[in-house]
Amino acid sequence: MDLELVPPRGVGSLVIGMPRQEADAALLSLRDPSVMSDSDRPGQHVFRPSGLMISISCTRGLLEAVELGRPSDPSDSVRFRDVDVFGLPAREVVRRMREQTTFLVDEEDPASFVAPDLLLSFWRPFAADDDPDEEQGYYFSSVLLARPGYYDGPGL
Repeated sequence: MDLELVPPRGVGSLVIGMPRQEADAALLSLRDPSVMSDSDRPGQHVFRPSGLMISISCTRGLLEAVELGRPSDPSDSVRFRDVDVFGLPAREVVRRMREQTTFLVDEEDPASFVAPDLLLSFWRPFAADDDPDEEQGYYFSSVLLARPGYYDGPGL
C-alpha cells in the first residue's frame, strides 16, 4: 500500500475533520484482512503486515491527527509528494523537504523536525545520520499530520 500525505487534508481515506465514526471505519479499511495484527486497537491504531502503524487521534468527535510509524519492510510506503518519508535516510528527507517548504528542527527534540506550514512533524528517537545500521536514528520513525491549530493548544 502506498499512502500519500496530503496536508492539511489527510492521509488516504483518513480526512482531517471527519467525524470519529467515519475515521474509525476509514482506519479499519486500511488493515489487511488476510493478516490481522493482535496489536490492532480499533479506533486507535492498526498495524499492517509490513509493520506500518497507522494511528488516529480525535477530539470532540472529529479526527484531528494521523500518525504513521515506519514499516519494517518496504511493501508499504508513505510519501509526501516525491519524498519517501520512511524509505529515505532522515538526512535526505530533511534535504528534500527543505526544497519544498520551511522545515525546522524541533526545539524540544533536535533529532526531529517540523514543517509548520504543512502541519507535519517527523520523529526519530535520536540522530545517528551516518550509520545506516542504526535504523532508529538513520531513518525517521514516525510522521504526524495534524489539523490546523493542532500545535496551538487543546480543542478544535
